Amino acid sequence: MDHVTFVPTVDQMNYTFGGADPVMRIKPGTALTLWTEDAYGGRIRSRDDVATTSLDTEDLNPQTGPFWIEGAQPGDTLAVHLVDLTPSRTWGASTLIPFFGGLTSIPASPTLQDPLPERTYIYDYDAGTHTVGFSAHASDFELRLPANPMLGTVGVAPAHREVRTSLVPDYFGGNMDTPEMAAGATCFLRVNVEGALFSLGDGHYRQGEGESCGTAVEGAMNVTAIVDLVKGGAGPAWPRIESDTHLMCIGSGRPLEEAWRAGQVEMIDWLGELYGLDRLDAYQLLSQISEVPIANVVDTNYSAVTKVDKRLLPAASAFGGMHDRMRSAARSLGTIGY
Repeated sequence: MDHVTFVPTVDQMNYTFGGADPVMRIKPGTALTLWTEDAYGGRIRSRDDVATTSLDTEDLNPQTGPFWIEGAQPGDTLAVHLVDLTPSRTWGASTLIPFFGGLTSIPASPTLQDPLPERTYIYDYDAGTHTVGFSAHASDFELRLPANPMLGTVGVAPAHREVRTSLVPDYFGGNMDTPEMAAGATCFLRVNVEGALFSLGDGHYRQGEGESCGTAVEGAMNVTAIVDLVKGGAGPAWPRIESDTHLMCIGSGRPLEEAWRAGQVEMIDWLGELYGLDRLDAYQLLSQISEVPIANVVDTNYSAVTKVDKRLLPAASAFGGMHDRMRSAARSLGTIGY
């Protein structure tokens, strides 16, 4: 297995899916050791750093990539197995930003309320205990929470020469912000353009479902991933994830029920592929077994996860057993974060 290490310079980071030249070409089956900057571009470092004065709104959510995958053609399926996600700093940051977040007036849904006051929270990360520390602003309350490292963005270039900001989640993946995108997960994305043009980034040291205020514990991340290719077919319409325990589909849209519907239909189609069920039978089955954690209600599109526990289903081989093969390949790297 080829093993490539890539640490981007500031000039090598990209802020879109589509429209960016590849940083390198890799073969299917390649292991990648990468570094990703946080969503703020490293500009939020203390409680005194607030979004309106520290951030450039056109320079957010930097991505490591894109990588050109040799042989990838539209209709193929890109498989990305996350082997290890390790915080690369001893702190992460979360911010309350005016007119941004799930519980305030926002440009897409304006009201007459005043913006929420800005606050920045710095969470120290303790690698020994694998925890992050919350400290309240208005009292002396403090709490340590288990870290749950994840990537907010994993995606490929969209079709039809479209270029989308790295703040957007959609059918090509992108800024889905789901805690399910953790070490041990395999993400399946439809290839829309030659080479796939795959990128990732937006590390979170911890995030709850929904990402209520719009920012997680944002932090730079050391990432180990394996990238492979499933040739032929039409590829999934929406991102799919397989872990050791669950099958998952991520839909994105606005309002939230559109995101839910996209993920539900994608899972119905996946159950049909795996078990030979027609859509109505799969619809009935899914109604009784689905879990639906909300990924985010703050991005340009919202994202919802349709999730099925594999213990409820007969054993099946999704994408030719790609998840199990990539998991086995991960063991050979000697760095497994799950």
